[in-house]
Amino acid sequence: MSILYCSPSVILSVFLTLAVIFVNGLTDAPNAVATCITTRCMSMKSAVFMSAILNFAGVSLMTIINPSITETISNMVYFGDDEASASIALCAALFSIVLWAVLAWYFGIPTSESHALIAALSGSAIAINGSLTGINGIEWVKAIYGLFTSCLGGFLLGFVICKFVLIIFRNVNRSKGDLFFKYAGIFGAGAMSFMHGAQDGQKFIGVLLLCTGTINDTTHISPFIIFLCSGVMALGTLSGGKKIIKAVGMDMVKLEKYQGFSADLAAAISLLLSTVFGFPVSTTHAKTTAMMGSGAARSNHSINPSVIKDIAMTWVLTFPGCGFLGFVVTKIFLKIL
Repeated sequence: MSILYCSPSVILSVFLTLAVIFVNGLTDAPNAVATCITTRCMSMKSAVFMSAILNFAGVSLMTIINPSITETISNMVYFGDDEASASIALCAALFSIVLWAVLAWYFGIPTSESHALIAALSGSAIAINGSLTGINGIEWVKAIYGLFTSCLGGFLLGFVICKFVLIIFRNVNRSKGDLFFKYAGIFGAGAMSFMHGAQDGQKFIGVLLLCTGTINDTTHISPFIIFLCSGVMALGTLSGGKKIIKAVGMDMVKLEKYQGFSADLAAAISLLLSTVFGFPVSTTHAKTTAMMGSGAARSNHSINPSVIKDIAMTWVLTFPGCGFLGFVVTKIFLKIL
């Protein structure tokens, strides 16, 4: 899709993309530091500030080093050769993502902007093409791989790392162990924040490439696009997310400092591997399943099943719900614009 940089539709689609990036920083980034805050390794203010800086660094550095996620997203859908209609469809998809994410944020339930992004783009591509021809199955299936690998990998890594930590520190004095894991927890939260930026930032850079019609140039991405995406995500992170920090860090599973560190490290490793292989995954999935694995390593009773059920329902509804929303909004936009 080739769209002129100066066209109003490009300006609108870029603006909506930046809005989605901001909402992602607002809703997803708090997951990265939730355990660090609730285990009292850092204050909320300090943790959120650290997360904002490392989100910025994650987007910038990983996009330069390995833009595989950007390539996956920018090649996942095709909106046709009509530049005006294609731009309208893209705007509709982005509008759908913002609407979906804000509703989930309002109710304090962690959601996956990553899956909302994939679903809305897919729904819009189907709407404008009138069939599944607008979907690149080879790239789309990577999202399915990512869904299962991030969930299973996050849980297993969280469980194994926590068990390993328990073995190593079984004879260490409790106060000394708490002091060590206070700083280890800060490290884990920092690693998680960096990888959140690396994963989610690249997805939205892929969308910006769709907006500007430069999807075939992922090896020479404009530094302006990279730093614009990084900066907006950092601003979103700084804007808060207390409801989500409470839902993820306190209500879902009760963790001690060593468990919080284990969960963050497990989630960061899971995200790193997914990013390297070009699997767009949900940072929320990776973090929450890692927390469940870490909690289960000590006791199955530490997990709150009612909160997990609420979060799981949100995940299950995201693909069909946001996809349908993208389809409908695209049809409406094409009629009225």
